[in-house]
Amino acid sequence: MAKLNIKLVRSLIGRRQDQIDTVKALGLKKINSEAVHEDTPQIRGMIEKVIHLIQVKEV
Repeated sequence: MAKLNIKLVRSLIGRRQDQIDTVKALGLKKINSEAVHEDTPQIRGMIEKVIHLIQVKEV
């Protein structure tokens, strides 16, 4: 299965709480932090919710 490299590129300041929780659930804490996840429908749904805050690359 493919892997996704997810990087936080925008600040969480002023964002809705559900978006902050989603970013934290992806394992991202600070700007420029990265996390690698399996490409699953659950992860894809989380990515779609906060796509304006992150950058996604296939590994």
